[in-house]
Amino acid sequence: MSKAGGVGEGGGGDGDGSTAQQMEDASAAGKVPNKPAATIGPGWTKVSCPCCVSERVEPLVLVKLGEKVRPETKRWLIRLIGAPQKDGGTALLAHPGEDATGDIIMVSAPRCTLLRAAEELGLCRTYESGDMEAFSYDDRDNFKDSDNMEVFLTLAERQYIVKYELDGLRAQRDLRIPGLPDSCSLQHRDNIWQKMGSAGVILDTFPLHHRDQLKALSDSWYSGNQLAQPLDSVNAYFGSTVGFYFSFLDFYTWSLVPPAVLGLTIAYFSGEVQREMVESVSGSQLKNDEADSGLAVSGHMIQAVFSMIWSTVVMELWKRRSSSLSYRWGTLHLTDRFAEPRPGFHGDLGVNPVTGRVEPLFPEWQRDLRMALVSVPVVGIFLGLVVFGMLCFYWGEAQVQHLHQDWDSLLSQTLLYMPSVLHIVYTNVLATVYKTVAQSLTEFENHREESAFQNHVTAKVLVFTFFNYFAVLFHIAFFKQDVHLLRKRLASLLIVTQLVNQVTEVVIPFLVDRFISAPNRTETEDDPQEDKFRNQATLPVFPGLFAEYIELLVQFGYLSLFSCVFPLTAVLLLINNLTEIRSDAYKICKLFRKPFSPPVANMGVWLIAFEVLSFVSVVSNCWLLTLSPQLQGLTQEGGVSGTDILLSAVLVEHVLILVKVVLAFLIPDEPDWIKKKREHIEYTSMQALGQQKLVSDEA
Repeated sequence: MSKAGGVGEGGGGDGDGSTAQQMEDASAAGKVPNKPAATIGPGWTKVSCPCCVSERVEPLVLVKLGEKVRPETKRWLIRLIGAPQKDGGTALLAHPGEDATGDIIMVSAPRCTLLRAAEELGLCRTYESGDMEAFSYDDRDNFKDSDNMEVFLTLAERQYIVKYELDGLRAQRDLRIPGLPDSCSLQHRDNIWQKMGSAGVILDTFPLHHRDQLKALSDSWYSGNQLAQPLDSVNAYFGSTVGFYFSFLDFYTWSLVPPAVLGLTIAYFSGEVQREMVESVSGSQLKNDEADSGLAVSGHMIQAVFSMIWSTVVMELWKRRSSSLSYRWGTLHLTDRFAEPRPGFHGDLGVNPVTGRVEPLFPEWQRDLRMALVSVPVVGIFLGLVVFGMLCFYWGEAQVQHLHQDWDSLLSQTLLYMPSVLHIVYTNVLATVYKTVAQSLTEFENHREESAFQNHVTAKVLVFTFFNYFAVLFHIAFFKQDVHLLRKRLASLLIVTQLVNQVTEVVIPFLVDRFISAPNRTETEDDPQEDKFRNQATLPVFPGLFAEYIELLVQFGYLSLFSCVFPLTAVLLLINNLTEIRSDAYKICKLFRKPFSPPVANMGVWLIAFEVLSFVSVVSNCWLLTLSPQLQGLTQEGGVSGTDILLSAVLVEHVLILVKVVLAFLIPDEPDWIKKKREHIEYTSMQALGQQKLVSDEA
């Protein structure tokens, strides 16, 4: 960050003064400059920069304080937030709410703080020439709308910058906080915001909803009958993290149309496929119609080859769309390698050899040791629990099959699905528990950058998810070689999992909000604005997009890996996702607090996960085709050995992998004009850096 980080010696003083006058005296005795400050609004802290003066201040973030926080502690915190960065503060704007003894602090940001942070984050904005350029604070007057922050930066970016500055506060020296016991004193380079949270001073920090903007977004997003999503408005209000998710959900949903049409066509013209669909729903095998077997083989082959090519084309086209969105939203040139350590990072104080800053340092070998001796074994235990659940599923499947043979009734036919349903519930519960464990393990590993932390959490969950959701299917396909059981299991997953997801993600939060939370936050137009802001704290915290990405990844796996045995997979997924778009939009707008959203340039590690599944789909589909009873019958009639079939499958697999590689090469990851824009931004950034170095050397 632009500040070295921390509480300067004048960032509120080191005494425990119990009155506002003592706070002012401490400030005068410290290093906060005593020059005149410009008034920015009633009740807000002052700014010393004339260009930051404004008659209207936009509350961006609300800080919820503990009930027992003393007034002097709150005043110290407000002064800390408003102090200049060179004196250890954040150079933000703070408002105490209704009075000095209240339990909230509203935070905003002046123009100069926003612009400096925009440069640190590497945001791109429109230059006077009309091109996107990496923003430079020294060249700010040549960027369009740089004097109007509500136009220059989106609401989500302004709110994230406030969090970015607050999270970067570090004590510049040992400091005693007014109104708190000595046990809560700050040590040199302590993260202040994290320390205040552990001491119970700060209970929560969250961005504020703007009701008028939220209503306009809701009307154009999920309330009407429109099919297109207002992605630019979503990005402006919720940030690029949310914007990229909904953009991918929209792109992926409409990409399901071709395989859905193909699946319906195959099912309509193939009596064999129709029989298989009935079997997958009824749970019992019907009489085979030999006259139609040839067409069924052709249909499955077409479905398999199409799925393999489709998965590659979709991901390559998405990368092109992603790069275009990144350019349009100004996140093409983000930088985070040299930022302040994330709030949860800890270690021994030392000088960073790269940046030269004094900050906590943690040896890489210790992190690797923790990963090898703790993280890997714990992940292995959970994978073992997945295997245990799979064995229980097989045991239950055998029991209900025997029961159905003995009873042969409607009840026994219904019980045929009980092992699948119970196993699906088991895997979902295990996935929920594992996500919490993965977070704790990654915290223990102690990663410096927030991006590294998120990538390691995601990697852990992806390994488990792949094993948890696909292990049974792969075992059925590759070891048991039971196509009928695989088809029935896939149908159960597609139907039950989607119903469970809709209930847990939308219905339950809606009922909780409607009957528990809503009665506690009733408000009228005449209520004070502070009370309306405080009511937003009663909403549950947004759980993030992890579960949504996992759901899409599992869907993509079902379709690309196994759809050749169940051609209607894409149809069911398309129906689900058309409702998923609106339900996810409703959920994030109405049922949860607004989340902070850091600027991102793409989907991150999730893109790699989708591409891995796309590659594995070649092996899966080629193997499943060799298990086709009709294909095996034809090879037996022709006297072809099992070894020849396997060699033919390997040959076809290699050919299809080559086709996928050629397609990926022929479809560039980003359009040519985006590539030129990226190179131009990098070139101008290098020029600006060289100019700054030249000026510094001359000075």
